[in-house]
Amino acid sequence: MRVLGAYMLAVLGGTEKPTEEDITKILDSIGEKPDGERVKLFLSQIEGKDLKDVIEAGSKKLGTMGGPAGGPGATADGAAGEEKKEEKKEEEEDDGGIDFSDDDE
Repeated sequence: MRVLGAYMLAVLGGTEKPTEEDITKILDSIGEKPDGERVKLFLSQIEGKDLKDVIEAGSKKLGTMGGPAGGPGATADGAAGEEKKEEKKEEEEDDGGIDFSDDDE
């Protein structure tokens, strides 16, 4: 994933066809030691392809995979959020009988 990110950064930076050296420089700048074999494999797989076309094809594949929808998880999270609000409200109300106001009455 980092190799792809470095490749895309190089393209955004104006390098039309990033090389292994370009990708390595970007990854080195963030303290990453790239695997030379993975970089070579990636470059061989993307060779001759337009990055925009590759991204578009990948987006279409992701769109057909679907993913988690609202479902039961969303309800549980919503309920948990409400519980936390109630707890905080209770804590605010329970001052232990101490008057914290500035009134000098």
